[in-house]
Amino acid sequence: MSTMLSLSASYYSSSRLLCPFSSSRNPLLFFTRCRRRRIALSCTRRHLAVAASERENGVFTSPEVAKSFDFAAEERIYNWWESQGYFRPSFDRGSDPFVIPMPPPNVTGSLHMGHAMFVTLEDIMIRYNRMKGRPTLWLPGTDHAGIATQLVVERMLASEGVKRTELSRDEFTKRVWQWKEKYGGTIANQIKRLGASCDWSREHFTLDEQLSQAVVEAFVRLHEKGLIYQGSYMVNWSPTLQTAVSDLEVEYSEESGYLYHIKYRVAGRSDFLTVATTRPETLFGDVALAVHPKDDRYSKYIGMMAIVPQTFGRHVPIIADKHVDREFGTGVLKISPGHDHNDYLLARKLGLPILNVMNKDGTLNDVAGLYSGLDRFEARKKLWAELEETRLAVKKEPHTLRVPRSQRGGEVIEPLVSKQWFVTMEPLAEKALQAVEKGELTIIPERFQKIYNHWLSNIKDWCISRQLWWGHRIPVWYIAGKENEEDYIVARNAKEALEKAHKKYGKDVEIYQDPDVLDTWFSSALWPFSTLGWPDLCAEDFKRFYPTTMLETGHDILFFWVARMVMMGIEFTGTVPFSYVYLHGLIRDSQGRKMSKTLGNVIDPLDTIKEFGTDALRFTLALGTAGQDLNLSTERLTSNKAFTNKLWNAGKFILQNLPNENDTSAWEEILSYKFDSEVTVVNLPLPECWVVSKLHLLIDSASASYDKFYFGEVGRETYDFFWADFADWYIEASKERLYQSGAGGKSVASVAQAVLLYTFENILKVLHPFMPFVTEELWQALPYRKHALIVSPWPETQLPRNTCSVKKFENFQALVRAIRNARAEYSVEPAKRISASVVANNEVIEYIAEEREVLALLSRLDLQNLHFTNSFPGNADQSVHLVAGEGLEAYLPLADMVDISAEVDRLSKRLSKMQKEYDGLIAKLNSPQFVEKAPEAVVRGVREKATEAEEKINLTKKRLEFLNSNVLVSQ
Repeated sequence: MSTMLSLSASYYSSSRLLCPFSSSRNPLLFFTRCRRRRIALSCTRRHLAVAASERENGVFTSPEVAKSFDFAAEERIYNWWESQGYFRPSFDRGSDPFVIPMPPPNVTGSLHMGHAMFVTLEDIMIRYNRMKGRPTLWLPGTDHAGIATQLVVERMLASEGVKRTELSRDEFTKRVWQWKEKYGGTIANQIKRLGASCDWSREHFTLDEQLSQAVVEAFVRLHEKGLIYQGSYMVNWSPTLQTAVSDLEVEYSEESGYLYHIKYRVAGRSDFLTVATTRPETLFGDVALAVHPKDDRYSKYIGMMAIVPQTFGRHVPIIADKHVDREFGTGVLKISPGHDHNDYLLARKLGLPILNVMNKDGTLNDVAGLYSGLDRFEARKKLWAELEETRLAVKKEPHTLRVPRSQRGGEVIEPLVSKQWFVTMEPLAEKALQAVEKGELTIIPERFQKIYNHWLSNIKDWCISRQLWWGHRIPVWYIAGKENEEDYIVARNAKEALEKAHKKYGKDVEIYQDPDVLDTWFSSALWPFSTLGWPDLCAEDFKRFYPTTMLETGHDILFFWVARMVMMGIEFTGTVPFSYVYLHGLIRDSQGRKMSKTLGNVIDPLDTIKEFGTDALRFTLALGTAGQDLNLSTERLTSNKAFTNKLWNAGKFILQNLPNENDTSAWEEILSYKFDSEVTVVNLPLPECWVVSKLHLLIDSASASYDKFYFGEVGRETYDFFWADFADWYIEASKERLYQSGAGGKSVASVAQAVLLYTFENILKVLHPFMPFVTEELWQALPYRKHALIVSPWPETQLPRNTCSVKKFENFQALVRAIRNARAEYSVEPAKRISASVVANNEVIEYIAEEREVLALLSRLDLQNLHFTNSFPGNADQSVHLVAGEGLEAYLPLADMVDISAEVDRLSKRLSKMQKEYDGLIAKLNSPQFVEKAPEAVVRGVREKATEAEEKINLTKKRLEFLNSNVLVSQ
């Protein structure tokens, strides 16, 4: 054993083989025979299934004792990885860290396919860079999700018969924390099921003490620079939650509604202007009517006054504005700046007053007069009825509305002018734009850079206050007894605020804190550096891991989160918080529809994992293209589950064909092959040289694609190599080596065993970032493992390859395919071995003939009657002639393949039947009645069938002619 261990050090540098593997398997036996002995072998080799104590503890299972990969093993493997400390950054092999701050899911969340997508892509990046030797840190955490969490807890309280308003703020937040402690870990545990190899010892929550301090510090610094101010502006208002909500939390849906046509009398005249509106209840807030200056219908009224209905004669000006759409409704627009975003902007531009007619709970206020206290929708019905009574209602017509609804509660959002806290964004945006221009930040895919630039170039000030109880309390204090709230104190804590108040107003002054909390996105904007210890610039993690490397997320939050992180990172640290932004698309169903409960097409990741396994789900998701939506189907998942099984079966075959652990000489031979040596690779037999060369090409291509974040390319290339090259061709070819031993020197079996092991272990390495569980399970079952796969070195690139051998084997493959196709065409029984003559020039014959045993095995040829020549065989006229490629042909004696007389009878009957069907189709096409009256598509279909039938008839006739000529010759 010591000899073997010393040899392993020189064995392929990337493989790190160590733990011996036992096998009582006789490599001379055919693979088909091994099945008969599998039960007996499993008893003597079961202890070899997994390595050391981990195997004894049942963490890993070998393919030799398990028919297929057990998805239940995934959690055991994950827990083992975590217990070994593999998820924490290691500086043993490198000093340039690769860092990803995980997009923090809402603490209220449960796993959906969007989570599965980001976890898959980020884990691929982390695992790849970990194997490359870089210290990797994937920072996990959750967001306190102000609105969502408060809603969840309010519903819980409601089920107990308690309203939030019946509790004090402290009592309510205490209940929220209790809920968080009980249910807040759900999403993190679900993310673990996806294989996320993040450092859970560094997990954060946006309301953690340290992160909360960072939020306060950020607010104070922005305020000190004059970038935070308080003012009354239009916001998205949630009447039920009674808080402002961000643009991201508003979803627009197309719904059936009405367009109401209402008459406004022109003051001092008998004329009326008809206004079309979808929200008549807001007319109490009208401050003007607007028409297009070039609209001849209304130009004479410009400068006059109009009387707003139901307002006891309130007058508003009739103005001109080029932005009025003359084609919409009647071409007359009511301006209600207190309740419409566009009207609000127009009113500010023109200096019109802002009139608010609505209370915070969605009822109308005193401005609405007799309608005061009515819910906005009840007021709409009552107002329309009274307009009809006074004959000011013209008509109500169906109209498709674009209705803004709360993402959380589903209620209709109200545009409302409200006093809020804002951040001045323009100076921050300018630096974020420059970061991309200077190449300090790369956005993938590149097309999103234009969207990023457009948004930042047209940025609006950010409303950061929310009227909630759950979240980061705004660090602003007011003076008790002072009605003027413009006089406030900004401080890092209550003690500091009181000291400032005493200094300014005297020792007897009392203060109270602003009741609002900060927008959840404010704390999220600090995530890449607050999680690393900022504002403490001396924090060890901040010094080591900031700036981070990659921010991966959905393209739909490029503005709301990514751009804000860039702005805040530059503002507070002087550095762009990450070098790359990778944006993924949405996951849709198989028909390309967005997943929704209404459509019933939501695919649950946890259910998918139970049925198909985590690896199949991850592999399916990773095959998409950056920034593009992915259609997820059961067919794709099923296909990739089959891929997992194929990997498992390949591992089983390899393990069952390796020497016994005590066979020192056999292992010395296997370990003596150094595939990083050009001499070794060039001198390998043709199939081995081909597969090793193709593997080395794959490693180069996959590594380059990983580095460019082309994960779909990596997945497709590796899938194709494993399935089409390694499994379908090399494993089959290797069976010929494994069932015999060579004469003298190294055995024929050893070269196949070495190549199988080397190729398979490198396939596992390349696939590990995509499919971590099955690859680790298989890796642990292989002999001589020194490291877990998760921390094994990435394969070296630029390893030797022989392009000449690759071309030669492709020629060899073409010959095998041609023979297989001929066998299928003539329905030759699979087990029947046939004769063949291979015709080519001497150079081609030399390398084809050298692999005659492999050719015979793969093509089912009779080795004793397999001939190689550079001229036509004597029985060429009685043989099937195949052209495999330029300069490579084969002749298969027909009598060897079929019973000629029986085949002639069969084809004659088939020809008769085909001719009858063809005649029927032609008769139909010759019928004017059919051609003229039948639908064009039907006629076209009949013509296509007739053409196809004619081709089949001609082929069958040629086949019969050939067979009959052979019958005559034989006679």
